[in-house]
Amino acid sequence: MTPSIIKIVDEDHQIAKLSAIAVALSLIEFFFPSPIPGIKPGIANIIILYSIFKFNYSIGIWVSLIRVFVTSIIIGTFLSPTFFLSLSGAMFSLLSILIFKNYNKNHFSLIGISLVASLAHIIGQFIVVRIWIIPHNGILYLLPLFLISSFIFGIVNGAITQKLLTLNVKK
Repeated sequence: MTPSIIKIVDEDHQIAKLSAIAVALSLIEFFFPSPIPGIKPGIANIIILYSIFKFNYSIGIWVSLIRVFVTSIIIGTFLSPTFFLSLSGAMFSLLSILIFKNYNKNHFSLIGISLVASLAHIIGQFIVVRIWIIPHNGILYLLPLFLISSFIFGIVNGAITQKLLTLNVKK
């Protein structure tokens, strides 16, 4: 029997570093209280956007999924409703980035894509909440509040990511 050899490439190191940063940011955000339960700025998403725009989409997917799984294991929510909310938000967000990133660069800037991804994140979470956690239309009364906060944080996170990318280019 021949032993298998795992070859670690530079991309693996990038994924590990970016995932560690994203997990750390998620944990910091988790432990800070929110004035409105469930509304968080999603600062780890800056790292996801950075990964996608600096490197490529597949690195962004890996970083996002590793962040969701590792953070949920650390805070003890793995396979709980919170985990599935995070996972669904991440998947909807990644799907929206895939759709809009290469659609037309004249119409969708990095900030625009961040905004779309942020809104998709909230919509994905609300779908899971409505179908599985609170199967009642009353939950939809909260949607405008979450969409407004998502809109604001999507723009802010996109602007921060854009600044990080331009700083990185100047080095």
